Parts: sequence; C-alpha cells; structure tokens
Amino acid sequence: MLTKTKKAKIIKEVALHATDTGSAEAQVAILSTRITELTKHLKKHKGDKGSRRGLLQLVADRQNHLQYLQKNHSDRHAKVVKALDLKKKAA
Repeated sequence: MLTKTKKAKIIKEVALHATDTGSAEAQVAILSTRITELTKHLKKHKGDKGSRRGLLQLVADRQNHLQYLQKNHSDRHAKVVKALDLKKKAA
C-alpha cells in the first residue's frame, strides 16, 4: 500500500512542476510502484485471484498512459521510460 509520503516521493522523481499529481508521468510512476508491490504479493500468495485481476488492470492502465505519452509527447515518454527503467516490448 502506498502511503502519502511514499507517493509524494515517487511523484517528485517524474513531476513536470511542483504541484504535479495527475500528469501521465506521475500516474505511470504510481502505477509502476503498485504493480511492483502487487507482483511481490502474488509471488507469496499464488492463489489470490482477486489481486491477480487487479494487477492486470493496473498493467493495462499503465500501458494506456504510456501509449498516450508515446503518441502525443514522445520526448516525455522516453524520459519516463528511462527514469522508471521500463523496457519497451518488441513489436
């Protein structure tokens, strides 16, 4: 679970400006952290189908944000992928 301080720290790394909380970059960073935490949880609790479904929804949401960035702001997309160490999958 993300606390307020942890969330603020994550957003600060990719924020566009001081009060940024809702940009695509900030959303991708938050989603990536939640995906990492859920992945760790699912390695321990393999039968947790509800969390697995939630994980798939988070991954799809992050993918949509990244597609938006790539289509409309390719420079910002490259920056956020590099900052969060996300690999682009081969087409």
